[in-house]
Amino acid sequence: MYSRIAGTGSYLPEKVVTNFDLEKVMDTTDEWIRTRTGIERRHIAADGQTTVDLAEVAARRAIEAAGVTPAEIDFIVFGTTTPDLVFPNCGTLLQARLGARGCPAFSVETACSGFIYALSIADGLVCRGQARGVLVIGSEVYSRIMNRLDRGTCVLFGDGAGAVFLRAGEGEGTGADRGILSTHLHAQGGLGDILYVDGAVGQADRPGHLVMNGREVFRHAVTKLAEVVDEALAANGLVHGDVDWLVPHQANRRIIDAMGRKLGLPPERVVVTVDRHANTSAASVPLALEEASRDGRIRRGDLVLMEALGGGLTWGSALVRM
Repeated sequence: MYSRIAGTGSYLPEKVVTNFDLEKVMDTTDEWIRTRTGIERRHIAADGQTTVDLAEVAARRAIEAAGVTPAEIDFIVFGTTTPDLVFPNCGTLLQARLGARGCPAFSVETACSGFIYALSIADGLVCRGQARGVLVIGSEVYSRIMNRLDRGTCVLFGDGAGAVFLRAGEGEGTGADRGILSTHLHAQGGLGDILYVDGAVGQADRPGHLVMNGREVFRHAVTKLAEVVDEALAANGLVHGDVDWLVPHQANRRIIDAMGRKLGLPPERVVVTVDRHANTSAASVPLALEEASRDGRIRRGDLVLMEALGGGLTWGSALVRM
């Protein structure tokens, strides 16, 4: 039994903030941001627009693309670290919005790797026969946790949501099967102090802003993502040349380019949205996947490799035959 991506959906808030807009309010320049990150602009949620608001639009689009109704959703797995509330969790809030009554729903809090973690959980549910249709979401409003005085972090992030609908299907147990071939998850809590938010419930005296040691995050990202990519290929008896598309976490153009070179993929086979979306954390991989699927780049039968690393540290990969 395999879980196949039957539909994708995405949503980006209407408000766009360019690097030139940021030049007017902080000590930075378009050249400084583009040279170090590859980012040119980002979408920012409107006042009062929440993580679940963004997710609802993306989810409805994924459901429509899959040709199903909310009644056919057996499970909702929602990746986010910017929830609307402490509880109820975003998965249940979305369930109520969609009218998918009675299906289990929960959130996964693993920062930028949230979608990969959520996808892995959803795949396990399908493969064990516990669900035949699972809605997987990555949605974030990181603009709400940015320190506007810290140019090293606030220029990096944007808001958005991406979703996929997984449907159960059968295969032969080979790399030619359509569906999620394997997922691979890791964490190293001892590195939690290089990327975190300095606040939580019960800590009202803390600002609750994202804090990052960019140099250390970059160093670990390149190493750990390369390892988890090789792990996914080895698990399926495949090599770098078998990969048709890399859909990476959109954190930094230099990291993305390094991963493309690692796989020996030409630039046109690496899906890049970081220039227009910035880092949307758990939403970045499904946003990129949906864009490349919608515009026809990724086609049925293509082998797609997804990867992401986030605070925790947490990281993972997923290998999918579309």
